[in-house]
Amino acid sequence: MKIAYITYNGALKYSSANGFNENEDLLPFLENKGLDISSEIWDDPLVDWEKYDVALLKTPWDYHQKFEQFKLWLEKIESLNIKLLNDYQTVRWNMDKHYLVEIAASGFDIIPSIFLEQGWNEALIPLFEKLGSDKIIIKPCVSGGSRNTIVLDKNSDIEDKDRVLALVSEGDFIVQPLMPQIQEGEWSFIFFDGKYSHTIIKKPKTGDFRVQQIFGGTIEIASPDQQYIDNAALYVSKFAKDALYTRVDGLMVDGNFMLMEIELVEPFLYLSYHPDAPERYFHALLKHLAKFQ
Repeated sequence: MKIAYITYNGALKYSSANGFNENEDLLPFLENKGLDISSEIWDDPLVDWEKYDVALLKTPWDYHQKFEQFKLWLEKIESLNIKLLNDYQTVRWNMDKHYLVEIAASGFDIIPSIFLEQGWNEALIPLFEKLGSDKIIIKPCVSGGSRNTIVLDKNSDIEDKDRVLALVSEGDFIVQPLMPQIQEGEWSFIFFDGKYSHTIIKKPKTGDFRVQQIFGGTIEIASPDQQYIDNAALYVSKFAKDALYTRVDGLMVDGNFMLMEIELVEPFLYLSYHPDAPERYFHALLKHLAKFQ
């Protein structure tokens, strides 16, 4: 079974940790396990996709910038009967943050959210009032890496509507309160084949809200109480039951876990932050590949 390990034509800006670099070491790790696997850039026009049986999404990190092209690529490889991990239905559902509406409607705790459809042109003040916050964060429904994400302060940025309108003219956006708990860290619970693997906490640098390393954020290994693992697992069992990989991101608010995102397309999996994580990923992958035989 020939596997395409899907990447993109861009920088992979995550540091090594504990002797393992996920972006550099995972592919050779899988090759050394005996898999017939090759790295391919998803939008490289020279790739002969017909020779592959499976496409394993890993770092197509520019898909949100080339969204229509990415959707066409998915259609193309699906028409060639190439299996996708995660599967096509899961990936398409998860590409747009409107999926949070379904999660909230199912009774799960999420960060309060308001959606601004493309072309929105209303007053900003009601957004602050509805979310009960003096600071709000506005980000695209199709996004990654904090691209086109802004924070507005009710007391100082209320005249900044032109900037918001310019953004919303390009697509749909989601608005959420800027949760103060982000300073305590964003929790990421990682699961493989629905089974819990490990947890990390990402913290922004002082004075920032972005937790990514490229913006000065830090990563810590976490050992959460079992109740929080069980809570995160509920999101997985309901919305990602058959996924190879799932990352459940959220905040601890008054002792309760609140979902920010469930990552099912191309999340960094922090494999270097647990000694067994690469092996767990591999065995989960083997299990999914067996289903295709």
